[in-house]
Amino acid sequence: MDIHWEQAFDEIVEHLQALVRLDTTNPPGQERPAAEYLAQVLRREGLEPLILESAPGRANLVVHLRGTGQERPLLLLSHLDVVPAEPDKWRYPPFSATVSEGYIWGRGTMDAKNLTAIELMTLLLLKRQGLPLKRDIVMVACADEEEGSRYGLRWLIENHADLLEAAFAINEGGGYGFDLRGQPYFTCQTAEKGICWLRMDASGLSGQAAVPIEENAVVILAEAISRLGRTALPLHLTPTAERFIEGLARGQGAETAILVRGLLDPAASSFLLRQLPLSPTWLRLLHGMLHNTVTPTVLQAGREIQIIPSRATARLDGRLLPGQHPEQFLREVTDIVGPAIDVQVEEYVPPLESDLDSPLYRTIEAVIAEVEPQSILLPMMLCGSTDAKYLDVLNISSYGFCPMRDEGPVSPMQLAHAHNERITLDNLRFGLEVLYRVVRRFCAAP
Repeated sequence: MDIHWEQAFDEIVEHLQALVRLDTTNPPGQERPAAEYLAQVLRREGLEPLILESAPGRANLVVHLRGTGQERPLLLLSHLDVVPAEPDKWRYPPFSATVSEGYIWGRGTMDAKNLTAIELMTLLLLKRQGLPLKRDIVMVACADEEEGSRYGLRWLIENHADLLEAAFAINEGGGYGFDLRGQPYFTCQTAEKGICWLRMDASGLSGQAAVPIEENAVVILAEAISRLGRTALPLHLTPTAERFIEGLARGQGAETAILVRGLLDPAASSFLLRQLPLSPTWLRLLHGMLHNTVTPTVLQAGREIQIIPSRATARLDGRLLPGQHPEQFLREVTDIVGPAIDVQVEEYVPPLESDLDSPLYRTIEAVIAEVEPQSILLPMMLCGSTDAKYLDVLNISSYGFCPMRDEGPVSPMQLAHAHNERITLDNLRFGLEVLYRVVRRFCAAP
């Protein structure tokens, strides 16, 4: 059965608009209407979706497209919740799903209802074609990804792990295209930094603020934070970062290639990074792929303006590279802030890194080479966090891949969580056509 791509494209626009118009802002979430919409669509096609509630209104959807079982399943993962929006800062209402200027506008169009719609249509197209599959395809659309997945994937793993059995997963977090000196690249997320939240405490003397003292805990803490802000943590290499940099260099002329490969040199990396003609977004991403990072986000000290507090506290968002551990991270931070500051780990979630030469990665690489023959696929590390980290306990290798071309001055990466979040109609179609080809090639029987 041939695919009528114009009809499929009309359908995916309809599905994405319907999902965006369902306000699943988290908190509070209330993803059930979105899960019910997906279930209704899937049932019309003869599939049997499950809606699993972790709490009232906090719904997760799971559906299986059965294969022969010759090989282990592929999991198509996305999430239904979205971050809050400030309507007065938007050109169009954030839950209107307005089509204008070549875009669909709305919260979730980039994170991650676009991926939900693409995975839904991919599943529907394969079902309609009736292709024999050598592996099951499991589609999972979760609640609560934006707030830690307590009601989403974490809950599914704890209560329904049997429904998620798979060898590989396709998730959000990669697929972005970009250009360096005329050479196009696409990314596939193969690694994700771990979370290591820290608490820093400084102690001093209490006293009357009208009589300043040197042992002021607020000043001591502020100086420590300032040192952290001015000092890059040491460079650490991972397979993903090395392959990314080598692939980036491979597409360049000799002079730029030397500059790019110099990023692997700890003594020169920070200087050379500033010389690359990439957008600030990609420069920050590259820095994060080579270093653990720590960012102060919460400060707490006195309550009365006229009293010097004896203690000041900061909470910091730390992100660890694959292969790094909290003990090493604490030493890196303590070396900068000094022994007078007490530093403790508040929460730790390990980093992860998937095989760069797995059958799924090679399939993605082959499809990208066919649809964009001049481009190079690069493995990418996500400096933030997705649900992929929870799949690691099930031994599922996760790859972030929602393919999108770089279409202008604003990178698709910059639009997730932003005011005026939007996706071009062309990128929605491109994402569907590419992901369909990847899933079909990976799952269809010879």
